[in-house]
Amino acid sequence: MSAVRRIGLIGAGWVTQHHLVGWAALKGRAEVVAIADPSAERREARAQAFQIPHTYPDAQALLAAGGLDAVDIAAPRAVHAELVRLAADHGLPILCQKPLAPTLAEAEALVAAVEGRARLMVHENWRFRAYYREAAAWLRAGVIGRPFAARLDLVTSGTLPDGAGRYPALERQPFMRDEARMLVAEVLIHHLDTLRMLLGPLRVTACATSRTCPDLAGEDTALIQLTGPGGVAVQVFATFAAHGAPPASPDRLEILGPGGAIRLQGSELSMTGRETRLQTFDLAATYAESYAAAIAHFIDRLEDGAPFETEPADNLETLRLVEDCYRLAGRAEAR
Repeated sequence: MSAVRRIGLIGAGWVTQHHLVGWAALKGRAEVVAIADPSAERREARAQAFQIPHTYPDAQALLAAGGLDAVDIAAPRAVHAELVRLAADHGLPILCQKPLAPTLAEAEALVAAVEGRARLMVHENWRFRAYYREAAAWLRAGVIGRPFAARLDLVTSGTLPDGAGRYPALERQPFMRDEARMLVAEVLIHHLDTLRMLLGPLRVTACATSRTCPDLAGEDTALIQLTGPGGVAVQVFATFAAHGAPPASPDRLEILGPGGAIRLQGSELSMTGRETRLQTFDLAATYAESYAAAIAHFIDRLEDGAPFETEPADNLETLRLVEDCYRLAGRAEAR
């Protein structure tokens, strides 16, 4: 039996609770043995909750202490590039939360800088959700034929004030408030990446964005048009400012082919046409398990040496779509 891999987690913010649950699912194969975060309160809380023996005020101290086999970077995206470079200097395999960097140019420079020095996987967990993996299997089997159209919607009231005057989306993730690139770069990046996984290479042909929430620096509504293999027409519509919608809502997806249609609506994934299929998912469990699945993929590929599904080169294709969205929306300067 191979030795348990010792993992250093960089970051102790909101998302790390899901990372740590995912790592816990790999007991016997990997274990988070150290955590670093500038906030003593956050890092100590995570260490206590997940029995992490060592805590550090920053990544430099964590890496200088040694004794690690890999690092998981879950810090704010503004510092991803410097942290990846630092971990690469120590020759450690790296799992880094999306995006690699705030802009495509910065990400391209980062990938060039670490290539050949350290194995790097982007933690893009959305595509690892069980219902999307099942939809991908149906598409690969060719049951509905080559898709000719697809639409993905995300509609919430997250940036509308609740009864207490608070914005639910910003209560959940406060950092979004100050991001000049918000909805597309922080949220829809997941959906663009997932659509690439499902449909193949995509190209943005049009994008419009707008902002309703006065407390946001960036956009809270976006309409994106794309095209893909065989001329498939793809639309992504998202808003966090829909009155009457819940503060948080699951994705809605429809993929149409000559032989049938695949639909994700709430907890149900269905197929109609040549074949009829229906699967029901526990949405909360599926969300949590997507982190575990992405982390397990990282460890699997470290063990067998095969390429990561979300290699840096693959993730750059998603970042190109994000960059094109802002360019076509007339907001290329937004940072």
